[in-house]
Amino acid sequence: MQDFLLEFGVSEQLFNYIIMPALIFCARVGDVSINTLRIMFMMNGKRNVAPILGFFEALIWLLAIGQIFQNINNPLSYIAYAAGFGTGTYVGMYFEEKLALGRVLVRVITPKPQQELLDFMKERDYRFTNVGAEGRYGKVNLLFTVMKRENLQEFVTKVKEVDERAFYTIESVKRVSEDDFNVMEDRPRFKSKLFSKART
Repeated sequence: MQDFLLEFGVSEQLFNYIIMPALIFCARVGDVSINTLRIMFMMNGKRNVAPILGFFEALIWLLAIGQIFQNINNPLSYIAYAAGFGTGTYVGMYFEEKLALGRVLVRVITPKPQQELLDFMKERDYRFTNVGAEGRYGKVNLLFTVMKRENLQEFVTKVKEVDERAFYTIESVKRVSEDDFNVMEDRPRFKSKLFSKART
């Protein structure tokens, strides 16, 4: 590449101290961003996408590290490499947030049951479990729900609206027993069939 650019009048100093560090920076941003997305797809069980991303991640990394070794005496190459890693981490997190893939487990703890929040979840067809529990200062209400990540912000906003002092935790979920959560709904019908067969 260097010889090709030199033929078009690009000076060696411009190539070594501007163009090459910029290329290393962009390559590092690309491979770290892809790495973040690859891990996200792996956590969500996307077996077809993760290997493809892994291929391009390794390819870009090899190209970047190869240029580092070719310009090992150039300190700007190291700075560009490190800066690209930091920027790539930020870019990858940004895309992960925007894609909002997968599901999350949300736990909400309030001093007492929040009927407004339960009604909101029923309207949105969220599956949830609401139980009483014991906290440090007495009885509390514990709410569990698993939802798509794209609905998380709306739900958290509603939780804060209902009780601004509510305590909640959020965890990524790799896999659920049923994608549409119909297991609990199917159980009564399944039992009724068993009983009907037993009676006959």
